[in-house]
Amino acid sequence: MTRRNLLLSLAPNNRITIALMGVRGRGRNLTEAFAAMNDVDIAYVCDVDSTVVEPALKIIEKTGRNRPPVVADIRRCLDDKSVDAIVMGTPIHWHAPGTILACQAGKDVYVEKPVSHNIREGRLMVNAARRYNRIVQAGTQLPSLPVTERFHNYVQEGKLGRVLMAKVWNVQLRRNIGRKSDEPIPAGLDYDIWTGPLPQLPFNRNRFHSTVNWHWHYGAGDIGNDGVHELDIARRALNVGLPKTVSGMGKKLYFDDDQQTPDTMNITYDYGDKIIQYEQRLWNPYGLEACDNGVAVYGDKAVAQFGHFRGKDWSFRVYDDKHNLVHEDQHDGTSIDAPHARNFLDCVKSRKAPKVEIEEGHLSTALAHLGNIVARTGRAILLNGESIEADPQANALVQRQYRKHWSTPKG
Repeated sequence: MTRRNLLLSLAPNNRITIALMGVRGRGRNLTEAFAAMNDVDIAYVCDVDSTVVEPALKIIEKTGRNRPPVVADIRRCLDDKSVDAIVMGTPIHWHAPGTILACQAGKDVYVEKPVSHNIREGRLMVNAARRYNRIVQAGTQLPSLPVTERFHNYVQEGKLGRVLMAKVWNVQLRRNIGRKSDEPIPAGLDYDIWTGPLPQLPFNRNRFHSTVNWHWHYGAGDIGNDGVHELDIARRALNVGLPKTVSGMGKKLYFDDDQQTPDTMNITYDYGDKIIQYEQRLWNPYGLEACDNGVAVYGDKAVAQFGHFRGKDWSFRVYDDKHNLVHEDQHDGTSIDAPHARNFLDCVKSRKAPKVEIEEGHLSTALAHLGNIVARTGRAILLNGESIEADPQANALVQRQYRKHWSTPKG
């Protein structure tokens, strides 16, 4: 049986119809993951930049499917009653607006990380998922790997002794993006929809595509881009939510370019009885503990390290109090996107909570936002729920201002 016939042979009520929203970068990876699933129909490719859709269409064609319609306006997909779910690989500033609109339209959502541009948006996403009874999976995909589950089980079974602290590091070599002037909007781009509910800035290639995350107006820096993965692993390992206080520093020490977000950070999340520390250096090629992005969970008897260690896939290793390697485990080398996509699709069918349900994604993303608030204000902050006490400047960064636009989140 050909792949095309296999796709068609599955019972219609077992199939899920999706729209792919944003198909460049991570969106292209998601296109590969979801197009590989036999129980998925792809109704639309939705992207505001017509110059980036061809690779995604070719990925879809390779699975034996016909090319779906290409649209720029997500409302076309939301109005289509046959669409069950939106798979969102857009820039960060569209994650919350797109998710909320999809929930309101009765669609389930897979949304890339970080789930939001700010803490308030994340809470609005959780509220929308609850109000409209939608399945929303956050795109921090590592918890869907069996090796990650085994790591968390190892920690929580007490094998490290009394666990008091975790360290997260994001230590890798990023690039200088230089300086660019504003320019006319390029052909093929619907810049109004790309901007969405944000106050519109002039078009600039250093605030677009691969550089968009490094500008506060649109992104959350690398703590939100990459660090949120490991913050999620650490937070789950320690079984904590939001901290009581957040302190530390974040600034540009190395890059002399258009980036606004920090290349260097050292943030402490204090829970009272436990601590998470986050370290970021984006200007060196040598990593930390033979790993560029990792997590260490410290107990009074042993330490467990999780990460993408040199020469290995995602794995973890445990050292006892005499520095002996006492346990080692590794991912099997298959795709890290496919299990998370599969989990989402299964939950769309079963209506069970996915591996990284939006509340979990929101809490981990909020840690990244809190680190950024410390970096931007230059001082420690005290939390009262999801608000910041006695600091109007810091508390203003919990949310953002919007322009009048059809995509502006309500509430």
